Amino acid sequence: MTSKERVRASLNHTDPDCLPMDFGSSFITGIHCSVVEALRKHYRLESRPVKVCEPYQMLGEVEEDLLDVMGLDVQPIFPHRTIFGFPNENWKPWTTPWGQEVLVSEHFKTTSDKSGNTYIYPQGDMQAPASGMMPKSGYFFDTIERIDPDFDEDDLKVEDNLEEFGLMSDEEAAYWQKQAEQWRGCERAISVHLNGTCLGDIALVPAPFLKHPKGVRGVADWYMTVAEEADFVKELFDRQAEIAVRNMKRLNEIAGDVIDVVVVCGTDFGTQQSLFCSRDSIADIWFARYKKINDWIHENTNWKTFKHSCGAIEPIIDTLSDCGFDILNPVQCSAEGMDPKLLKEKHGKRITFWGGGVNTQQTLPFGTPEEVRREVLERCEIFAPGGGFIFNSIHNVQALTPIENMVAMIDAVKEFNGQTVS
Repeated sequence: MTSKERVRASLNHTDPDCLPMDFGSSFITGIHCSVVEALRKHYRLESRPVKVCEPYQMLGEVEEDLLDVMGLDVQPIFPHRTIFGFPNENWKPWTTPWGQEVLVSEHFKTTSDKSGNTYIYPQGDMQAPASGMMPKSGYFFDTIERIDPDFDEDDLKVEDNLEEFGLMSDEEAAYWQKQAEQWRGCERAISVHLNGTCLGDIALVPAPFLKHPKGVRGVADWYMTVAEEADFVKELFDRQAEIAVRNMKRLNEIAGDVIDVVVVCGTDFGTQQSLFCSRDSIADIWFARYKKINDWIHENTNWKTFKHSCGAIEPIIDTLSDCGFDILNPVQCSAEGMDPKLLKEKHGKRITFWGGGVNTQQTLPFGTPEEVRREVLERCEIFAPGGGFIFNSIHNVQALTPIENMVAMIDAVKEFNGQTVS
């Protein structure tokens, strides 16, 4: 099987020739740039600066040679613009606060304060207020909340929180045309992030990509709005879904035959112990809007739809399946009620688990290589039979993750597949 055939087989809940694996195909299945550099060094690949493909989390691009040596099956086509609103183009060198030499977009513009904190600017415009801050001792950017001084919580306007959701521009269409031409015929599965289908993803609510965002942009304010102003949120999501469908039609015309997997939404519904809100609220506010997006995709394309939600979300996995999601990520097995055996037995015939392969809060960063190996093999034995599993860690691989643990994880998957390990 090619990688594309392998991924498609597993997504269709049939056994592929071996377990597919992904690292780096999305902004929620990626690897911190420092770890990408360490992997390149370990595998004795050409020494060159890592490209920071997603500056918000400082994720590194997993290039073709590293995809090959790790045995990865999924190739990303990243959005035209980063979470800070600028395209990745005309790469330039930048030295991170921890001393790594990386490559960033020419629009990646930063300043530092006396304490050594680093600030980044929306769309690369240093005349606008900074929208992200990396602490001196940090390894990624935190969002800076920028609240419009004229914001009135008693006079909410849908248009204010809709300003980032426009129709695909000719510039963006040209970008997708170029990407489609480049990746048509690729033997790996192709994954993309859809534009505008986030429906309340808290990472995007503060709009770090807008110079002067209006509307509800504070994290706490947004959660209170969801709880107290459900009609406002539903109208916003209805409008957003309408725009999204129109954009998907255009994307399908340009690159529909190239794409295998679409990341629809990253809204988190779970904490470590419970849901953020009730099943009834999720059904009332999100269900119909998700279903509209997913139904259009399934009726008009061969794409598989990918839903990210951290936390203890077992009680709503059936709901997510009912509204059309094919894939669940990151499969946070350490959260309450998220036992791997339960998940596979109860939901494994309806939804594909993309993740869950190893705990990135404890085992991968702090365990021994043998502990990593054992956990990876155990998860593979549980999730892999019958398809419906793409191996990935539980969310992005973080900075400072020991390289020996990364290699133990990769080798364990190869061991499960009966392949030669390093």
